[in-house]
Amino acid sequence: MTELGIEYQTVLGLPPVEFVHLAADLDCHHISMKVAGGGGPYNPYDHPVYSMLDDVALRARFIAALRDRDVSISLGEGFVVQPAHDLRDEAANLDVMAEMGVTRVNAVTMDPDLPRSFDQLATFAEMAASRGMTTTMEFAKSLTVADLPTALQAVGHVDRPDFSLLVDTMHAARAGHGPEDLIMLDPEFVGYIQLSDHSLAQRNPVYRDDSSDRRVPGEGELPLVQMLAALPPVPVVGVESPMRSLAEAGTTPSECARRAVAGARAVVEAADEIRRVRALGCHT
Repeated sequence: MTELGIEYQTVLGLPPVEFVHLAADLDCHHISMKVAGGGGPYNPYDHPVYSMLDDVALRARFIAALRDRDVSISLGEGFVVQPAHDLRDEAANLDVMAEMGVTRVNAVTMDPDLPRSFDQLATFAEMAASRGMTTTMEFAKSLTVADLPTALQAVGHVDRPDFSLLVDTMHAARAGHGPEDLIMLDPEFVGYIQLSDHSLAQRNPVYRDDSSDRRVPGEGELPLVQMLAALPPVPVVGVESPMRSLAEAGTTPSECARRAVAGARAVVEAADEIRRVRALGCHT
């Protein structure tokens, strides 16, 4: 049975301890998390900025909440390759992730120098592995690694069994990849899935503005059930459904998350049924 997690973007800057309680209240025992967050342009609730690197007391309260509510971090986020930034400088943040019990971290690249991006990803994967963590890399049209073929090049370049892809269904669909492409992926190449729904075409000219206002899973234009069924099963599927318009209209973080999780559960159930029927067909 596929377990659901709630991704950090879904809750639009909700403080860490509150995020843990929200997830547990919705019977989700996994979340993705950043070392520092809050604030910024995608914070309609005006949540405060936080840093669990600098605020040791907050970090302790967060770890205690994870333990008390039986929630784990399925993905550590916030690691970005940029032209003026070396991921070797992220050692302290990786140490914090390890202290919080993270076993998988994700990186993206916004450095237009693709060879340097690949080298940085390899360095980062080695750093993560030294702390007992595996690494995924996410691709999207807005990033340097914009599509699946380029993402597979990165996997080949890094060439580590603990380095794989994060497939976000919205980003994959908008990069032109449907179920027929995803089903061809080697299961070893897929380490994490983010379940996300939206319009197929980008509606806001700024990609990040558009992607911060997604749909309840199953209510958008993507062939979400078929895409998820085409991907190999993973232990946790993260629900990434930031719905900025609803938040700006006054819908609470808990209600937005409740809708996202309910939609995701229906999608996962339908995808699991397709996989079950497919498996039966293979054995008849």
